[in-house]
Amino acid sequence: MTMAGSPVRTEALFDVLDPATGEVCGRAPDCTGEQLDAAVAAAAGAWPAWRSDAAYRRRCLAEAAVVLRGAAGELAALLTMEQGKPLRESATEVARAAARFEYFAGLEYGPQVVEDGDEWRVEVHRRPFGPVAALVPWNLPLQLAAAKAVPALATGNTVVLKPSPHTPLATLELGRLLAGVFPPGVLNVVSGRADLGRLLVRHPGIRKVNFTGSTATGQSVAAAAAPDLKRLTLELGGNDAAIVLDDADVERVAEGVFAPAFANCGQLCLAIKRVYVPDALHDDLVAALAARAGQLTVGNGADPATGMGPVNNRAQFERVTGLVADALAHGARAAAGGHALDGPGTFHAPTVLDGLTDGVRVVDEEQFGPVLPVIRYRDTEDALARANNSPYGLAGSVWGTDLDRAASIAERMECGTAWVNAHIRMTFTEPFAGSKWSGLGVSGGEWSLHSHTEPFVVHRPKK
Repeated sequence: MTMAGSPVRTEALFDVLDPATGEVCGRAPDCTGEQLDAAVAAAAGAWPAWRSDAAYRRRCLAEAAVVLRGAAGELAALLTMEQGKPLRESATEVARAAARFEYFAGLEYGPQVVEDGDEWRVEVHRRPFGPVAALVPWNLPLQLAAAKAVPALATGNTVVLKPSPHTPLATLELGRLLAGVFPPGVLNVVSGRADLGRLLVRHPGIRKVNFTGSTATGQSVAAAAAPDLKRLTLELGGNDAAIVLDDADVERVAEGVFAPAFANCGQLCLAIKRVYVPDALHDDLVAALAARAGQLTVGNGADPATGMGPVNNRAQFERVTGLVADALAHGARAAAGGHALDGPGTFHAPTVLDGLTDGVRVVDEEQFGPVLPVIRYRDTEDALARANNSPYGLAGSVWGTDLDRAASIAERMECGTAWVNAHIRMTFTEPFAGSKWSGLGVSGGEWSLHSHTEPFVVHRPKK
């Protein structure tokens, strides 16, 4: 692990599996409670100097971007080996992580003047919390590590970063690379099993927790953080709906929907997870989606010919196969796929399901895998009501040729982000947040700066 700016040895190690082969591809340190205490203490000790020099922080962030780009090939190969995604997707993830460091290096912020009259000047300053815990899932390890660590560091916090035990290797290497960029204690990477995450969230030296993962685990994180009122950002599950309107171009919709449904083997919180389509277009859209699923090459992500890799881990693989089996038992038809693939690794065929409706688990729950249910609807109001009838509210999209009509429907979706004729188009400048069970707090752009600081108001008399 990388702790307090330098590698720290531990006798305890745990195996990391390559999901494409099922074999051990590496071993990671299993951090003890005492080592975690040392990491948090290092973060606390580094905080006073780090918070005091914004210009120096920006220089470090800019240098980090350069270092990550220089090691992009090594990081992408590690990421594919432990996570399973195609190498080109891993390269994109590394590039996006580096770009986030660069973006925040150039993002300056200062006090906001809220009153400047004859007698008083009132300024609102932003103060960092101190040591921040960043807990990252296995689907986008480096991208989400950067999304959590960078705004925290930019605002003067220090960070203790914990990757998932399924994907610790690339994140540990990121920590090793950046140990020469940041002062000791500013960015600490600790690896371990689930118990380590619970210890980190509860640790009295941590002042804010930034977590991405399932809604159920997020609820546990919130409960664990409550006794000492830690600040929280929770990026949780989603069951994103796509609504296809009756004036849509089927081929354009199929092309636009398929990629964000099956990217990263469907293991994205923002992935399209259910599609509502009018009767008149249903059969054609199912056929177009199924054709694309049949053409997708599934295999080891290290193979350049691979279009989709494996499900990352055995527990998630069994969840996906269970949801598909349940859907088929409830009368669904597999227009494509519908089964696991033979051989080593946790591979599942890209699956398009029809002949089902709301009330079936694969429609109502977040499948987080290469499965897309396509559901008929009667009229637009019916489709919108069904899309909104979910405890989740992360994102959604509307597809049609009348852009004004599509936008008016998108604006009524109960979620944090909605697109028209697109999905998963995001920039660093915009806020990212979910409603309902999809999370608490905000990430992205200046909003992530605010979420890693608290306001401090200064009243100054003019005379």
